[in-house]
Amino acid sequence: MKDLSDVLDSMEEDMTRLLCDLVSIPAVSPESGGKGEAEKAAFLSQYIRKIGLGSPERFDASDPDAEGGLRPNIVVRIPGTSKERLWIVAHMDVVPEGDRSLWDTDPFVPIVKDGKVYGRGANDNGQEIVASLFAAYALKKLGLKPAREVCLCYVADEELGSKHGIQYLLNNDLFLPEDMVVVPDGGTERGDFIEIAEKSILWFEVKVLGKQVHASKPHEGLNACRIANELAVELDRALHSAFPEQDDIFAPPISTFEPTKRDANVANVNTVPGRETFAFDCRILPDTSLDDVLKVIDEVCRRKSGVSGAVIEYRILQRNDAAPPTDAEAFVVQLLKRAVNDVLGVDPVVGGIGGGTCAAFFRSQGIPAAVWAQEVDTAHMPNEYAVIEHMVNEAKVFAHLML
Repeated sequence: MKDLSDVLDSMEEDMTRLLCDLVSIPAVSPESGGKGEAEKAAFLSQYIRKIGLGSPERFDASDPDAEGGLRPNIVVRIPGTSKERLWIVAHMDVVPEGDRSLWDTDPFVPIVKDGKVYGRGANDNGQEIVASLFAAYALKKLGLKPAREVCLCYVADEELGSKHGIQYLLNNDLFLPEDMVVVPDGGTERGDFIEIAEKSILWFEVKVLGKQVHASKPHEGLNACRIANELAVELDRALHSAFPEQDDIFAPPISTFEPTKRDANVANVNTVPGRETFAFDCRILPDTSLDDVLKVIDEVCRRKSGVSGAVIEYRILQRNDAAPPTDAEAFVVQLLKRAVNDVLGVDPVVGGIGGGTCAAFFRSQGIPAAVWAQEVDTAHMPNEYAVIEHMVNEAKVFAHLML
């Protein structure tokens, strides 16, 4: 293993350069104002061919709003000494940069500084694309054959529900029940945590319709801003009160109900808005019924509508009911624990997170999946960055896993 580790250490500069190249190609979903993953997938496919890993297979999902009308998913297969299959699944799409004024640099112009690569998507999920790819590349350079077929899978649409990504691939029977799946899309700085369970996800949007008037005559209108403010607080309190249960396998151990996105209303100060739209991101413990959560939302919105006189509507943006957890004793979990221990010298613990990785979709179809990465938690933040040392360490773990 020393030769493998030395080869990957020698590849650090190339790995950093590839990560910078990936950051410089925005791959934002059309639903968030971007073009999708077409350019990034094309660049990555060309790079894979250049380093001698063959031509990736393409599995394109139709999306008329995306560049070229397609959301690409690519798969690289490396034959092994057995018919078993190990999948490493990372995602090409990134979230929008958010408020650019909070960034010190252009989010899509990568900066290498102090052993880090700064830029949107460097941490989520660029470093894992690079690490998994170079793990396979290192094996090839050393003439080492994996113990099982290795399938590197780089997917679209993970940030907004995976309809055009993993869900599309699962619906097209790309995976087998006996497959082992690692999803490097969440972890700790020490690399000492393996995720085997995720909460349910519920995103919902609320629209409040009042009556717009001049702000000097508020009595003639109905202030949708005030009503929306009150309603968001009432929903927050009602949901936390109705579902206080805890499960210590998760961090945090409770269901979370977070008011997040809010649409712009009026452009000037002296107008009372007649329309307000806001959203909640809820991560709910598996034993809590999402139907029960929706009943609380419905009840609070109806009550507020009756009291305020505003028309209040809500709609579900995303719903993913929690899948059964991966067994902590599953072979893929134990294999991953050994690889992490051998490379990093730490003994990972297993547990659950708030949810949102591709692993949940595998678990829902009975395919054991484990989530692991060594990374800082800068995903979705301004000045997102990846630590280069972590990326190289991940490549060593993935290579060890392959062997």
